[in-house]
Amino acid sequence: MADNKNLRTNDQIRVREVRLIDDSGEQKGVLAIADALRMAKELGLDLVEIAPQSVPPVCKILDYGKFKFEQEKKFKDNRKNQKIVKIKEIRMQPKIDDHDLDFKSRHVRDFLAEGDKVKVTIRFRGRELAHTEIGEDVLKSVLAKIEGLYVLERSPSMEGRFMSMILSPKAAPPKRQDAPRPQQKVEPETNA
Repeated sequence: MADNKNLRTNDQIRVREVRLIDDSGEQKGVLAIADALRMAKELGLDLVEIAPQSVPPVCKILDYGKFKFEQEKKFKDNRKNQKIVKIKEIRMQPKIDDHDLDFKSRHVRDFLAEGDKVKVTIRFRGRELAHTEIGEDVLKSVLAKIEGLYVLERSPSMEGRFMSMILSPKAAPPKRQDAPRPQQKVEPETNA
């Protein structure tokens, strides 16, 4: 269905004939625009052009206010259900200490657990650019420390003075649904 901002209604529809769908969803066939408008007015509803690109355009008899409300509600529900994926960045240098590497790897693990993508970047300064293999080794050791938690979206590559890779979280396994427990019957107490 077209975007409801661009929908033409009633007298805005400037064609000779339309393919009409009535308020109950039944196709009425191809009618002159005057007949379609008359039918809509008799029912106290609007004639809305829902498929302007087709020949002849498809129009439907409906309550336009209610239709707009339903479309906005669907749009809001769809936006509510979208998950916004953030990219977090962890920066390091090629001559990083083991303890710092563990610390940064723990952050990468935490970000992935939260469902965020992570860009791990090594920054080279001065003569370090001559030894990019050291940076590659650092990135490989980060991957080794978070084994099984990631999907390598972009392998390590150079971008100017930076070498980076992008990791995304591994899809969580579907949650197992336990079989419902049989309920125990509670017998009413009898007074003897």
